[in-house]
Amino acid sequence: MRNRTKYNRIKAMLALKGKENGELAKHLEVSTFTISKWCTNTRQPSIVQLYQIAAYLNIPPRELLEPEQPGADESSSKI
Repeated sequence: MRNRTKYNRIKAMLALKGKENGELAKHLEVSTFTISKWCTNTRQPSIVQLYQIAAYLNIPPRELLEPEQPGADESSSKI
């Protein structure tokens, strides 16, 4: 089994919007450690936090729920 790094929408959208983990942490009143965990897929934000992240980034929450990187090989995600 190959060890593939999973694509992370929070991390990608922060980069796309020119924001840093620390800024998001301050806005949500959580630690940068928490944001780091979310960006490395170690932990996931709650639904409420997901909506807060989306509002902070000025995007629809659905944008944070995309399972794969656009253009990724879809055959590997099928069961």
